[in-house]
Amino acid sequence: MNIEIRTDKNIQNSDRLISYVRAELNQEFQRHSERITHFSVHFSDENGDKGGDDDIKCMIEARPAGLKPVVVTHRAHNVDTAVHGAIDRLKRSLEHTFEKKENPRGGQLEFADADADIADVDD
Repeated sequence: MNIEIRTDKNIQNSDRLISYVRAELNQEFQRHSERITHFSVHFSDENGDKGGDDDIKCMIEARPAGLKPVVVTHRAHNVDTAVHGAIDRLKRSLEHTFEKKENPRGGQLEFADADADIADVDD
C-alpha cells in the first residue's frame, strides 16, 4: 500500500505525523492490504488562525484495485480525532464497496426445482 500524506499551510507536517497516520492506516486496513493500492490523506485547517470548533478536516482517498476511488472526510477539533473519524468512515465505506462487488443485488436468480414443488395428489 502506498500512503501519501499532505497538509495545508495551517497544519505543521512532520515525520511524527506521517509515521502516526501510516501506522494507523496499516493497522486498520491490514486485512485489505492486497485490495487497496493507494491512500491519499490530506489535512486542512478550515479557519486558519481564527480557531473554532471542528475546523480540522481530514480527507482520505482510498484506491481499491479494480474499483473507483473511495473518498471520505471528517471534521474535528484536532488532527487525532479527525484522522480517526475519517478512518472509521472509510472502513464502513470500503466494507460496503467490497460487499457490493462480491454480492451484487442484480446477481443471477436462483430458481427452485419446479418438480419439487408439485405434490402428487390422487383423488
